[in-house]
Amino acid sequence: MRSHRKELWFETTTRRAYLNITSQVEAEVRASGVREGLCLVNAMHITASVYINDDEQGLLADYDEFLEKLAPHEPIDRYRHNRTGEDNGDAHIKRQLMGREVVVALTEGKLDLGPWEQIFYGEFDGRRRKRVLVKIIGD
Repeated sequence: MRSHRKELWFETTTRRAYLNITSQVEAEVRASGVREGLCLVNAMHITASVYINDDEQGLLADYDEFLEKLAPHEPIDRYRHNRTGEDNGDAHIKRQLMGREVVVALTEGKLDLGPWEQIFYGEFDGRRRKRVLVKIIGD
């Protein structure tokens, strides 16, 4: 069995962002040489997410609006977490809603994604460097 590990680094200029990282993950699948196996992609930070969905700008705007309604950033004093000096209580909740990771099957050396499926990095407390782990195992 082969194993391949790579960290992808991101630093957004905005507090919230939704980045399609499918091509970067595909590059790691190719680099791994694994033909049949699994690819784990997970956010290595507690205010960011990795998820799979359609890369359609209206949907991305809908996600952002939906998440901001459920866990608005302001007023920041609404979150007990922010009493520690942070201002990102909302980002922790958004991450929990969107998920930490995805696992995608590898078939014949490619991500086995369904129609329209893309892998995204969701950032909810940006403007600093954060990483995503890509771990590939298989034959």
